[in-house]
Amino acid sequence: MTRRVAELEAELEAASRLLKTYKTMLFGSRSEKARTVLDGQGSLDLGDLSAVHMAPAANDDPMVKGAKPRARRNIGALPKHLPRIMHVIEPESTQCACCQGSMHKIGEDASEALDIVPAILRVIATVRPKYACRTCESSIVQAPAPRRMIEGGMATTSLIAWIVTQRFAWYLPVYRQAQMLAGHGLQIDRSTLTRWLKCAAWWLEGLYDLQLQAIHSHPRIHVDETRMPVTGGGNGKVRIDQFWAHGTDDRPWNGSAPPAVCYVHARSRSHRTISEQLGRYQGVLQVDGYTAYKGLESPDGLSGGIRLAFCLAHLRRRFVDLHKSTRSPITAQIIALLGHIYRIEAEIRGTGAEHRLLTRQEKSRPIMAELKALLDDTLPRVSQVSDLAGHIRYAQGHWRGLTLFLEDGRVEVDNNMIERQMRPIGIGRRNSLFAGNEGGAHTWAVLASLLQTAKLNGLDPFTWLNDVLARMVSGEVLNNDLDQLLAWNWRPAEPTAMRLAV
Repeated sequence: MTRRVAELEAELEAASRLLKTYKTMLFGSRSEKARTVLDGQGSLDLGDLSAVHMAPAANDDPMVKGAKPRARRNIGALPKHLPRIMHVIEPESTQCACCQGSMHKIGEDASEALDIVPAILRVIATVRPKYACRTCESSIVQAPAPRRMIEGGMATTSLIAWIVTQRFAWYLPVYRQAQMLAGHGLQIDRSTLTRWLKCAAWWLEGLYDLQLQAIHSHPRIHVDETRMPVTGGGNGKVRIDQFWAHGTDDRPWNGSAPPAVCYVHARSRSHRTISEQLGRYQGVLQVDGYTAYKGLESPDGLSGGIRLAFCLAHLRRRFVDLHKSTRSPITAQIIALLGHIYRIEAEIRGTGAEHRLLTRQEKSRPIMAELKALLDDTLPRVSQVSDLAGHIRYAQGHWRGLTLFLEDGRVEVDNNMIERQMRPIGIGRRNSLFAGNEGGAHTWAVLASLLQTAKLNGLDPFTWLNDVLARMVSGEVLNNDLDQLLAWNWRPAEPTAMRLAV
């Protein structure tokens, strides 16, 4: 009876903590900063945790207070690539007020201010004169009509590229764009704009497939998934499909894989779905702890194929959320140890894989061993139905993947790279509510993948997309040459300023 009472009390305590967590999610701060979470922990007498206040946040968190980097401003140094319009203001008179002689220039003061020319709608009239011979009257010549994205349509390639960029790079829904066009006196139905998006996706389908193949050609990729509402249940009902994200980014260790992401629309988030998407892929898969991934790895994790690297940030969030409601010394100690790992990662970010591996072996391995010992020692001493026990069992069940970064300098400690690429999908989903039908979801996946990758590579998405579509529509670039149009390979046709100011 006593044991049953203890279990019921533990369940009640867990329910109370869950309620507090929901209240925090709705009304509290969203920050996961270690400094905020562990504020005031000195009163808990945690021994060597006196330095815990200096533990850095995980690299998906904002910088802690007092460590905010200096804001990047262009005060006094506006970007050189922007065009300049000189406006010279001369005095009303250059005659000397005393002797009436002519004055000569001894210097000048110059200042710059940033200006903008809003989008201008215009009509391109294409005229193709016909010529005939007066002598034989049998020969007529006329220049061929240029190819267009939509034959007989009223939109140029640039206009369609602009609509696509506003929708999938800057998350402006189609209905808002229709309202903006109406403000210019141009009434275009939303269905027309949607057809333009679908047309652009049709042209770019091959480039999207090539980008996904390029991602899968690298020995380490990130994968994550998020929900995507689509219409398809009949009577306008909305069902929940999935967007899977496949990505690469070797910049943290100066590797060869460029920053890139591809979204894949699917009906489910099952193991079979991700297995079909990966095909015969072999290498390291950086993922969260979702069970659908576990079947991709061989039982021993060593016999080739796919090796799973799990996410320390996901583990950390579990204990952060628990610590907010319990203020437990154990959770504080776990968060502090993970904070030390992230401090080491900050020191070696941008160095080579070999140096990262050596540093991790020397500094991070003892910390992870200490964390493992703490988890193993704590589990038998707490209620097995408590949240703390559940989080500890999660860590133990994923330990091989959580520590893979100690064996491979290419592996990151978390999956935050791909999680950051899920945020644009979330913003677009919030603004648009759903992706239309399955065709609309696929259009979304194709266009968002290419534009987000352009942004990851520091390109202005409209400039890149407009140039890519123009080359494809004109026939300048054929299907077997699409590799040159991938964002990390792309070069503008003319040396104009194409990159975003940093």
